[in-house]
Amino acid sequence: MSTNNTRLEDLARLAGVSISTVSRALNDHPLISLTTKKKVWALAREHNYPFRSSMPAAPIGAEGSIVVVTPHMQGRPLPLSHPFFLELLASIGEAARARDCDFTVSHTAPRDFDDLMTVMNSGRASGVIFLGQSMLHDGFNRLAEASNKFVVWGAHLPGQKYPSVGSDNVMGGRRATMHLARLGRKAIAFVGSNDPEAMQRRQGYLEALEANGLEAEPALDIRVDFGFESAERALNQLLSRRRKLDGIVASSDLIALGAIRALRKANLSVPKDVSVTGYDDMLLARLSTPALTTIQQDTLEAGRRLVAQVMDPNAEQYLDYLPTHLIVRESCGA
Repeated sequence: MSTNNTRLEDLARLAGVSISTVSRALNDHPLISLTTKKKVWALAREHNYPFRSSMPAAPIGAEGSIVVVTPHMQGRPLPLSHPFFLELLASIGEAARARDCDFTVSHTAPRDFDDLMTVMNSGRASGVIFLGQSMLHDGFNRLAEASNKFVVWGAHLPGQKYPSVGSDNVMGGRRATMHLARLGRKAIAFVGSNDPEAMQRRQGYLEALEANGLEAEPALDIRVDFGFESAERALNQLLSRRRKLDGIVASSDLIALGAIRALRKANLSVPKDVSVTGYDDMLLARLSTPALTTIQQDTLEAGRRLVAQVMDPNAEQYLDYLPTHLIVRESCGA
């Protein structure tokens, strides 16, 4: 059967159902079971059936639709209220609107390749944007062999075969640490989570320490989760042991702000006693007191590139690095 001339009759035969059932499934009719819809949608994608000729592109006639799968870190969903991902979602929305495209936020939590395939085949979206990689690197590599209508926001990892957009995390971590070293800071801590992006930022931190002849001290290499409170607790514990430090490189702005709160509670001045850098350049970084020195990730550009990857019909799969910029504000003192 030619994949360019697939008919409703062909899909009905392949699915083992009537032509009217196929038509209703493609139109997401409420009388058709989800199991049947998934089967028909998967067959339609497999045989390149032109969805748009038989059903609306989206509820209000948009040119296309995108599903955004929200991140799950360490087995838990990252709250939609997380400031960085709110800004990234807004940028995706603006980029989608510029293309007359709708987008939907999905809370599904794929755990393996089969789950990823279900996400790709069980809906009518033009493409899928996955925010965060977690432990799905191998699954995404397999998925790239079956579909080119998805993209991942996250770190670029060894052996990667799937398209992604993310910042140059190693360079960002290096730039933040080099800045503190140039200010004369010598006992510089790294405070970050265990996700791939944070570990790449830590790699840049370690490279900058070595380049400046500074020792990487295990006690100053601190693991936290993604929240403000986790960073505050970790710094409280470190400071309670009277551990000397004069600089902090945080793997996110929220973590940096949590660290600053702990420093203040310990009667330490930022930046006089301890200089602090973040990563992301969220709105909160600009509004905090002191305003936060940080590594900028351009979320507007990220949104444009993510949407382009899944909406451009001839887009090639690529690993797209966003440039990183050191934004110097008050929390470093220079």
